[in-house]
Amino acid sequence: MTYYYKLGTIPHKRHTQYRQPDGSLFHEELMGIHGFAGIQSILYHVHPPTEVLKTEVVRKVEIDFEDQEHLHHRHLRSAELKPGGDAVDGRVALMGNRDVVLSVVRPTESMSYWYRFAHGDEVIFVHDGEGLLESQFGGIRYRPGDYLVLPTGTIWRLLPDQGVDQRLFVIEAFGHIEPPKRYINNYGQFLEHSPYCERDIRPPEDLVTLDESGEFEVRVKARGLITRYVYGHHPLDVVGWDGHLWPYAFNIEDFEPITGRIHQPPPVHQTFDGPGFVICSFVPRLFDYHPDAIPAPYNHSNVDSDEVLYYVEGDFMSRKGIDRASLTIHPNGVPHGPHPGTYEGSIGKAKTDELAVMVDTFRPLKITRAARQMEDENYAYSWLLH
Repeated sequence: MTYYYKLGTIPHKRHTQYRQPDGSLFHEELMGIHGFAGIQSILYHVHPPTEVLKTEVVRKVEIDFEDQEHLHHRHLRSAELKPGGDAVDGRVALMGNRDVVLSVVRPTESMSYWYRFAHGDEVIFVHDGEGLLESQFGGIRYRPGDYLVLPTGTIWRLLPDQGVDQRLFVIEAFGHIEPPKRYINNYGQFLEHSPYCERDIRPPEDLVTLDESGEFEVRVKARGLITRYVYGHHPLDVVGWDGHLWPYAFNIEDFEPITGRIHQPPPVHQTFDGPGFVICSFVPRLFDYHPDAIPAPYNHSNVDSDEVLYYVEGDFMSRKGIDRASLTIHPNGVPHGPHPGTYEGSIGKAKTDELAVMVDTFRPLKITRAARQMEDENYAYSWLLH
C-alpha cells in the first residue's frame, strides 16, 4: 500500500535488539518487493519464520485451458457455479494468461490451513459473504463489495461467517497490484482528483499474537506447485509490524465516479493497476449532462486488450440478457458495443445503478474448459437485430 502503518509493539530503531520478556530476541523479518528498492514492512516474530518441521508437495498447479479457440465474444453464467470447498481449493479458473488468472469460487468451508502465493499479488472481490481475512498482519472483517488486496508473501486464510452464502471473484496476478500512478503524488499520497483515498482503505486491525506449539500448515503456491510447509509454532506469532506493505480492504461503494458532459472512457473507472492488466469499478453514477449526450458507451474495438466484465448488481444499461455473476469477454480484434436499442434507449436517462468489476488485459486471455461449460452460446450473435 502507499502509506505507512503499524500495529502492535515494535522497537524504536529497525534492525536493533528487541527482546522478549525472557530475555531472548524477537525475530525480525523484512518483507519487501522489487528487491530492497520497493515498499516494505518489518515484522517481529516470537519464533523464527524460517523454522520448518517438514515440507512436501501437495499437487501440481494445472489449469485446463481450451486447446483451440475461435475468436468471438463470450458470456459466462458463473451464477450456475455450485458452492463447495474453501476460498483457495474451491476456485474454478475461467481464463488467464502469463500475467493474470481469473477465477470464481463459492466457498462453504473455512480454510484449515494458511496460504501464500509466492509469484504475485491477489485481489479477491467479495460479491457475497461476510467473514474474517486472517493474516500475520492482523484481521480484516470483510463484507459484500470489498476488494481484498493481498500482497505477495502474505500468509492468510479466509474464515467465512457460518450460514452466510459466499461468492468471490479472484484476480491472481504474476506481479504487483497497486493504485494507478496518476492518482498518487511524489510522496505516495492520493491526489485530490483520485476517485478514492487513504480514508477509504481499511488496514488490518486486531493483531493477535498466537504463541502456540503443534503442527501448523502453510501452503505455498510457487513454481507450478502447491507445497505444504509444516511449522512447529503458530504462523501468526507476530507481536508488531510497521511499513508500507500490508493487506487491505477497499469497498467498491467507496469508489467515487468521475463523470462529464459527454461519455467518459473506461480509464476513469480504473481502480487498480496490475502487471499487464487494469481493474476498473463501474458504480452507480449520474449520466452525461450535455444536452445531446448519449450515455451508453459507443462501439469500440479493443485493439490492444481483452475486456472482461464481472456483473455484480443493478441494471446493466448497455447489455441485455446479463445476470448477476455473469462475465462477458470481449477479445481484441473484434469491435463491440451496446446491444441493439440500448444506445438509443439511454438518451435522456439521468443515472445508472449498475455495479460491475472490469479487468482489461493487454495479452490475449485463454479460456478454460470449465468456462466453456458456463458459456451462453448465443451471446456472440446477440447484436443481431430481430
